[in-house]
Amino acid sequence: MKAMKAIDHNTITDVALDQMSTTADPRLRRIMESLVRHLHDFAREVDLTPAEWIKGIEFLTAVGKKCTPARQEFILLSDTLGMSSLVNALHDRRALEAGTKTSLLGPFYRNDSPDRKLGDSITEDTRGKEIVLFGTVSNAAGEPIPNASVEIWQPDDEGVYDMQRDENRMDLRGRFHTDDKGMYYCRAVAPLGYMIPMDGPVGDMIRAQKRHGYRPAHIHFLVGAGGYREVVTALYLASDDHIDSDTVFGVTDSLITEVRDNNPKCPVRGIPSIEFNFRLAAATTADMVGRVGADPKEIVKE
Repeated sequence: MKAMKAIDHNTITDVALDQMSTTADPRLRRIMESLVRHLHDFAREVDLTPAEWIKGIEFLTAVGKKCTPARQEFILLSDTLGMSSLVNALHDRRALEAGTKTSLLGPFYRNDSPDRKLGDSITEDTRGKEIVLFGTVSNAAGEPIPNASVEIWQPDDEGVYDMQRDENRMDLRGRFHTDDKGMYYCRAVAPLGYMIPMDGPVGDMIRAQKRHGYRPAHIHFLVGAGGYREVVTALYLASDDHIDSDTVFGVTDSLITEVRDNNPKCPVRGIPSIEFNFRLAAATTADMVGRVGADPKEIVKE
């Protein structure tokens, strides 16, 4: 009979890892070993009490209960802790070529955005200042990529996404495909900065940390084409008061832009516009998808 190892606050880590050592999947084994080591080190570092650990479990339980097919509180938690931004940065680092920087998919992505024709508006019934979004999609060498998919979504003129008002509503979303010169363009609404949903446990956490909870004005993009890494990103307005303090850490210098009047390159004259050119890096089969998040209904199924 194998002698039992005395378990205390120091030995428990090795005992737990030894029991997990039979994990067949090598990647799962590595991830779980590292997770357990860091989790145990965290508890020892802060001298975690039983009451504090239960409080943490209560918080995570509340986060789970807030998740619905139209709302993903765990993705919001990942975003506000900087974890989504970190995983994005690691994904960018693995790229074979330089491409457009990633940003956050966020908790309001939907995979069933309507297909639209170039030049169409993504708004069905939203008021607000109309703008044009346009630019090109090219590869790392600067060559245009025809028929690339360009998905766009944004909040309305009050800073609210369609699914926050009604999970069955579809507005300010659209999927376009570039022309033979790699160009995309559509009509949208000038973005407005907004506060993240504060009526759940993540909002409670933000208030306890004395953070403002705001995101700077932005528009989301998901751009992809066969053989290339998809780009999950967003464009941010330089003039927003919170451009330097995004609650979910999504802003990168190269993604900061501004609405411009009378851009001679804009394909729709007389309307202010945002011009941005996307560059896609070549992909291996394993890293074509780079989404830190998903359509909420794919995670919480009714």
